[in-house]
Amino acid sequence: MSPTPAPNSRTIIVPLLLAALLGGGVAAGVTTVISDNSDGSGHTTTVIRQPAIASQGANGNKANVAEGLTAADIYQRYAPGVAFIKSEIIEQTNNPFDFGFGGAQKSEATGSGFVIDDSGDILTNNHVIDGATKDSITVQFADKKTVKATVVGKDPSTDLALLKVDPEGLDLKALPLGSSKDVHVGDPTIAIGNPFGLDRTLTTGVVSALQRQIQAPNGFAIKDVIQTDAAINPGNSGGPLIDSAGRVIGINSQIETGGSGASGGNVGIGFAVPIDTAKAILNNLKKGESVQRAYLGVTSLTVDGQLDALDLPVSHGALVQTVESGSPAQQAGLKAGDLQATMQNSSDPIVLGGDIITKFDGKPITTSDQLAQLVSAHKPGDKVKLEIVRKKATKTVTVTLAKRPAALQTG
Repeated sequence: MSPTPAPNSRTIIVPLLLAALLGGGVAAGVTTVISDNSDGSGHTTTVIRQPAIASQGANGNKANVAEGLTAADIYQRYAPGVAFIKSEIIEQTNNPFDFGFGGAQKSEATGSGFVIDDSGDILTNNHVIDGATKDSITVQFADKKTVKATVVGKDPSTDLALLKVDPEGLDLKALPLGSSKDVHVGDPTIAIGNPFGLDRTLTTGVVSALQRQIQAPNGFAIKDVIQTDAAINPGNSGGPLIDSAGRVIGINSQIETGGSGASGGNVGIGFAVPIDTAKAILNNLKKGESVQRAYLGVTSLTVDGQLDALDLPVSHGALVQTVESGSPAQQAGLKAGDLQATMQNSSDPIVLGGDIITKFDGKPITTSDQLAQLVSAHKPGDKVKLEIVRKKATKTVTVTLAKRPAALQTG
């Protein structure tokens, strides 16, 4: 059963093949072609050449992989490992002439991916291949050779998927995987992908921010996301974000469109799922196993000095904003508030009157993100003790964490 929306709740509609991003972003990755006449002919390759972009690695030290590479060097070396992914999608339609029975429409989805090893594994975004019909996924490499690909594993909560091609007869060029932990704001970046179906396009920029949060198509948050100003557009999804030493630091996933009045193209803000997030689940994906994550079932807001004007009973913790219906949090009796407020100089509403989580298994909670991280560090079925403050009373409740559902219920 869907939860009753809190006073400040918003319904996020994620259309097929488009990942809605709070604040106006969309998936950077899928171009949908209703006709079947897109065979790649007439597409051009755009390469932006520039002088050497780096004599430093992503960690600020001299690059030990490939010092002083230009954008052209990186393109020549690693673009052959970037795949142009196509698949056939069956979309359900609500046509009034279907007399209430619904209908289906064929379309072609395109996106990007990149080779990670010699055995034929290709990493991409889940939304690039989500809903693809059986045996319809193909990948095309730089030599224009097109082969069939199968889905080995996928994780909707991080919007990642692993494809497999038969390596026999293919000259696969695996891209080296770096570490997103070494990334700093201002580091040069290169994105290679297939925007709008234009195969192997290269754009350059810098890391413009770190620790961003975007929303996966299934409604859950993806954390520690890398923001870049390298131009990313529909069709880039699943392609690599590369550092100055030629190492993959992220998987390009979404873009900020600048609001409802914008055209839907790039406005200089793109988001990449960190490569460390992919590496953490890669073994699961290779085995075709679902990634098991613990689930509490609340959304919360950090209690800090910015909320002093609200006269809350504590100065730190996570203020519960919503409690998912049927979740472990609801079963343990956690409650959200029912009073909506807006802080000065902010348009975002706050729900007051709910529980404030101040400790998680004895560890003080200082931010909402910390609470999420502590939950993520556990497994489904684990029992944890939460210290909460309800109005002015402090109490401890025991919660049995559950397995994260396939999608977040939004109303």
